[in-house]
Amino acid sequence: MRRIIIGVTGASGTIYAIDLLQKLAQIPEIETHLVLSQWAKQNLALETDFTLRQVQQLADVTYNINDQAAAIASGSFLNDGMIIVPASMKTVAGIATGFGDNLISRAADVALKEQRKLVIVPRETPLSVIHLENLTKLARLGVQIIPPMPAFYDHPQTIQDIVNHQTMKLLDALAIPNQVAPRWQGYGIAK
Repeated sequence: MRRIIIGVTGASGTIYAIDLLQKLAQIPEIETHLVLSQWAKQNLALETDFTLRQVQQLADVTYNINDQAAAIASGSFLNDGMIIVPASMKTVAGIATGFGDNLISRAADVALKEQRKLVIVPRETPLSVIHLENLTKLARLGVQIIPPMPAFYDHPQTIQDIVNHQTMKLLDALAIPNQVAPRWQGYGIAK
């Protein structure tokens, strides 16, 4: 059983987290551990038709954002990586400075100190120098930064096509085999 931690913060783009959870829920060998910030819950209601309960049911285990005694707050909790999707610049700044004031930033801090896979999906534009410096610092620490940037070589027809491409990139980052979106096969060919 592979364990994946998913943190969802208050940045726009909650649909990316939902799609990732939906795809991971279809893989029986993966156990998902979910934490949503208070603002993530607000964005869920603003941006989607999903209820909080529906999203939580996609995960195997859910945690309260303020539960610093949760299993995922400890380095002794073995896991195969963490994805923060979407990641607010507040969360990025907290992780970059080691300020674990909630369970998402604490779990990310644990991933860094234990040298486990950490993927951040920043959702902000434009990016200030402060944002770029924080992201650069994290990248130098081994964090994989995967902003949601759509590809158009596969001629997406729907928003879901664009979301699928991002989910493919996140699953790839965790070395989870998938075919959720067309892949580049060479000049002018996507399969």
